[in-house]
Formats: sequence, structure tokens, C-alpha cells
Amino acid sequence: MADPSTNTVVEARQQRFERILGQEPFQGLKAILDGVCRDRAALCDAVQGTNSYEELLARLGYSITMTKQIHVADSYSRMGPAGGIRAVLPYFDIPTQSALPTLVHFNSTVTATPKSAAFFNQMLAELKRRLVT
Repeated sequence: MADPSTNTVVEARQQRFERILGQEPFQGLKAILDGVCRDRAALCDAVQGTNSYEELLARLGYSITMTKQIHVADSYSRMGPAGGIRAVLPYFDIPTQSALPTLVHFNSTVTATPKSAAFFNQMLAELKRRLVT
């Protein structure tokens, strides 16, 4: 039987993780993470146990494919098993005036532009910083 104090610490850590991830600056990252992992405890552990966005995706069972540009409207037309796209996540960062779309595929890959991957890598670093303070 598990020690009740350990369960309380784990629960508190997960609650803190969810609270911080749910904050405004992390909405885009949260949408991607929700698209690739439904197990919240595993997601919390993966975020805390990795150092980069690409490493996080790999730990969750996804590889990342870089592409120069993503045409969001075209991607919506290819959603579904036949087109191979499970989710289109068209994130727009207002402060930088940047479109940072991400595609989640049925074959366990995530497609991103180098700019969006770098942006979400920074978001992950900031999330991790807030989790330890």
C-alpha cells in the first residue's frame, strides 16, 4: 500500500502543474500537450524530467518534424485518418505577432516550423522555471 503522505505530495505537485500550465502565457503549449498526452500524471512527470520541447515530445512518444511553412487552411482539409492529421493547432502569439501552428499526426509525429519549435521550447523552459519557484 502506498504511503498517504507520498500521494498527497504527488497530488499537490500535479495540481500546481495544472494550475501553472493553465495560465495565459502557456495556453498554446497546453493545447499541444493536451493533443499528445491524455495521462496528466505522465505529462507532469515528462515535463519535469526533460530539458527541451523536442525531448518532451520524444518522452511522450512523438517525434518532431520540421517544415518551412504550415498552411493551416490546407491542414484542416487533411484532418482525419485519410489525411493523417489528428489535430491542427493554429497558435498566434500576439506580443511577437507570430503565427506558430503545430500539427499532430496519427503516426505519432508533430509537425512544426523552426520558429514555432523554438517558441514552444522557450515556453517549456519558462513553465519549468515557474514550477520550481
